[in-house]
Amino acid sequence: MVVTQENVAVNGSSRFTPRDIADALRERIRAGELRAGDRLPTQAELADEFGVERGAVRQALRALQDDGLLTNVSKGSPPRIAEPPAPDHGEPQPTMVGLAPRLTAAFAAPHVRIDAACLTAESLIPALGEPLRLIHGGQLKPARIDIRILLPSRDISLAFPVSVEDRGEDDDPVHQRWLAMRNAQGQVLSYNLRALRSHGVDVSITFRALPFTPPVKLYLLNEQEALIAYYMVTRTEETTDSGTLDMYDVRGTESLLFSFEKAAGQRDAAFVEESQKWFDALWETISTDLTLS
Repeated sequence: MVVTQENVAVNGSSRFTPRDIADALRERIRAGELRAGDRLPTQAELADEFGVERGAVRQALRALQDDGLLTNVSKGSPPRIAEPPAPDHGEPQPTMVGLAPRLTAAFAAPHVRIDAACLTAESLIPALGEPLRLIHGGQLKPARIDIRILLPSRDISLAFPVSVEDRGEDDDPVHQRWLAMRNAQGQVLSYNLRALRSHGVDVSITFRALPFTPPVKLYLLNEQEALIAYYMVTRTEETTDSGTLDMYDVRGTESLLFSFEKAAGQRDAAFVEESQKWFDALWETISTDLTLS
């Protein structure tokens, strides 16, 4: 509600109800005129502003407190605007379930920035399917998309996947299997994203190589959200044309994904900022050019 010079009651007099006062203060909070941690004016000042008795102001403040918008209402000093509640993301979900809706939300921004550090692009390809479909259909219209992906170098000895009986040979079939997946998935991802240029979207996708095996997968969305999941190593067997591979590997699509958002409060904001700094430092220092071939 916007406060005007007159709030005309039935008898023609100017009179604000407790609900009117609460609505006016609610609008100031929504518009950012009153921010988290700010003190409200005193009850006497509010009563004077709205032309009411202090009892009407107290009722309005109680209504705002019940809504979770005020703290310290009964401390003897003007109450403060409460911190907004942290968004409820529910229980952590497997990457295959939880990543797609977060990416779709991120692609609603005019300038999309996605950074990822992972073992392969296995989870990214299906997760990007929905936002790409919406762009092709005209429901999402970002002007620019910048994607940076850190993947392990082909030249290192991976911690996983690795043969149970580690051969340490250049032609290790487990390593060659991973390398083929890394390259093929990266090429598919690049092709799918660059196809958006036909819709006038400025797309940039860049890969760099890490000199180590990432123990977690990390996704950074528009510098506002960090999604992290632990790679769980397990012994597994896979039948191939050349025989059965007995190896220690991970199922990245099944790893539980934990979300941290800047808007959720100082703790989450610090995690997002430090995760972004960590990624940027790796990108700019020890990572190297990566060719998917």
